[in-house]
Amino acid sequence: MVEELVAAGVTLATAGAVYAMAAARVVKQYERGVVFRLGRLRPEVRGPGFTMIVPFVDRLQKVNMQVVTMPVPAQEGITRDNVTVRVDAVVYFKVTGPAEAVVRVEDYRFAVSQMAQTSLRSIIGKSELDDLLSNREKLNQGLELMIDSPAVEWGVTIDRVEIKDVSLPETMKRSMARQAEADRERRARVINADAELQASKKLAEAAKEMSEQPAALQLRLLQTVVAVAAEKNSTLVLPFPVELLRFLEKAQQAVPAPPAQPPQPTRPAPQPVQEQLPPAGPWMEPDSQGSISGQG
Repeated sequence: MVEELVAAGVTLATAGAVYAMAAARVVKQYERGVVFRLGRLRPEVRGPGFTMIVPFVDRLQKVNMQVVTMPVPAQEGITRDNVTVRVDAVVYFKVTGPAEAVVRVEDYRFAVSQMAQTSLRSIIGKSELDDLLSNREKLNQGLELMIDSPAVEWGVTIDRVEIKDVSLPETMKRSMARQAEADRERRARVINADAELQASKKLAEAAKEMSEQPAALQLRLLQTVVAVAAEKNSTLVLPFPVELLRFLEKAQQAVPAPPAQPPQPTRPAPQPVQEQLPPAGPWMEPDSQGSISGQG
């Protein structure tokens, strides 16, 4: 009798242990448990920790409540200004209704992915190229609203949508580069012209001041010579100012003339010395040309 009782106790204990092991479930902190009893959804959602279900009757399905980062494949489309672009994005979402995410949609991840792709194509067609490149924050908000509207019924909330990259054709990249270069050159010319205008005004004021003081021009010239002479590898060309010539001319006119010298007595001019030749003899006779020839 005792042995039968012990065997029955062991059997019950074993059956209880097997039942407990089959009914025991552990839900993690970032998960929620949705229970189906004989195919019907139970209203209560099991929280994190240890929980029990009816074996072979209940089925527990765990749903991840963490924020999911889902990349959206690059979508090619034509913008409103007829430019072909490829745009990719990333979607951040999380499940807020575990029961709706399990019951109302077959695979909420796949559903959110497809909705993000179609919404991204729609955004590309409604936007211009400049908006895709410079006004992304507004496009991100519009894309988030387009995805979040149907996702609310699935128990999913879209936290954020970001456009990652916009790929342009090579011809468009070259055109944009030329446009940027031309714009920078235009701004450089405008700045240079403005600088020339300001410099001309300052030079006009300086010339007006120097015209009142001629010595200021000479001092400025000497300062320029000193600045140029500081470089040993330069050739200095020193201009001779006209004002200095005028100054020397005025100084020469102001110098008095020297006193006149008394006249010196004139001396008679020396007479040329004539050569005395001997008289012609019977044996010498000058010819018609003045030469002397002898006769035997």
